[in-house]
Amino acid sequence: MAELKLLFEHAHKPDFRTLKGYLANDGYKGLKKSLKMEKQAIIDEVKASGLRGRGGAGFPTWIKWNGIPKDKTQPHYILCNADEGEPGTFKDKQLMEECPFELIEGMTIAGFCTQAEVGYIYIRGEFVDAARSLRNAIDEAYAGGYLGKNIQGSGFDFDLYIHLGAGSYECGEESALMSSLMGERGMPRLKFPHAPLPTIAGLFDRPTVINNVETYCCAPYIVDRGGEWYATLGASTKNSRGTKLFSVSGHVNKPGNYEIEFGTTLMELLELSGGMKGGKLKACVPGGSSVPIINATDTEIAVIGYEEMAEVKTMVGSGACMFLNEHTCIVSFIWRTALFYANESCGKCTPCREGTKWMEQILRRIVMGNGQPGDMELLLQITEQIDGRSFCGLGDAAAWPVAAALRVFPEEFEYYIKHGTSMVKSAESKAMAPAWQQPVLA
Repeated sequence: MAELKLLFEHAHKPDFRTLKGYLANDGYKGLKKSLKMEKQAIIDEVKASGLRGRGGAGFPTWIKWNGIPKDKTQPHYILCNADEGEPGTFKDKQLMEECPFELIEGMTIAGFCTQAEVGYIYIRGEFVDAARSLRNAIDEAYAGGYLGKNIQGSGFDFDLYIHLGAGSYECGEESALMSSLMGERGMPRLKFPHAPLPTIAGLFDRPTVINNVETYCCAPYIVDRGGEWYATLGASTKNSRGTKLFSVSGHVNKPGNYEIEFGTTLMELLELSGGMKGGKLKACVPGGSSVPIINATDTEIAVIGYEEMAEVKTMVGSGACMFLNEHTCIVSFIWRTALFYANESCGKCTPCREGTKWMEQILRRIVMGNGQPGDMELLLQITEQIDGRSFCGLGDAAAWPVAAALRVFPEEFEYYIKHGTSMVKSAESKAMAPAWQQPVLA
């Protein structure tokens, strides 16, 4: 299956970053159409499209939009999570740099149908080029009458602001993002099962919609072409519709962002990215460093879809797909992953604060050649105590890759603990040894 470019159809055109170029390529058709529609009708189109959140969770977008109170008695807010801190993910960065008006139009549509008059783009502090591109586009949108007071003579007012974060991975969690935006420490809020966060009490304790960059960018196309049309994309899957951007990296010949239709296989995505580099396929992390790793056998049968990926015990996630070749030491790879999450834990809750540190310390001990019998069992016990017991999803994100690696590649951990060195390095050293050093086979 080839690429199916929807969001990236005009990304290669430099003038697509300008209002003139965006309008010349059918930009703002979705907003103009939505301004003439009933607000609920827009939400119904999003529901018909089957659009699910593209940040990683895959939560149905229409439910968030529909949950905002219909009777407006206080300010409503639209938030865009543009933090994109998941290792291996860089799709939103390209969207903001090359297609900024798609995001602006999508947020404006969301603001109109949820009666919000203010929107914020919380963008990762390191994304300077993306922030500049958005700043220029927002200024042009104001000048052209697509932001501000009385947008296109409709009577609808909507202001949009950019807020640069400080590069904290934790601020990609929605409640921590809102806390940071309000000037507080970027830490998550407690979520009770019945809590109205963020639909009723989000930013400044007001009704709030928060979605990912890619999610908002889909909205103009859904409104313009219809939810039923959008739902035809990915119709071969159980419940995944539309296109999905994948940031492909690792041992591939052509790393980069690829837009594919749901229902595409992982092997087709690998082929799009130029195939394996430097060796045979060994493993894949399909949706970002936090999702469970799978081996080559499961990679070869995996279909990209939320339910389909669960069948091989992994996830679509954010779309950061890392292909690893046969020379990869899984133990070292997982240790580096655990080190990242230990460093990024905000420290608010005990399971994540202590558990991520313990996992990193045990894995480092193994990698340094000082592994002990029982380390694998201890690691697994720690993951079970973190998963589902943290204030937010960072704890889960730290536990899943470790638990999956222990399940899928137990022999590499066993070898490392027993011999004090990597199974991969040991095998390669033997293969490279002179003939007189090669073992004699009976």
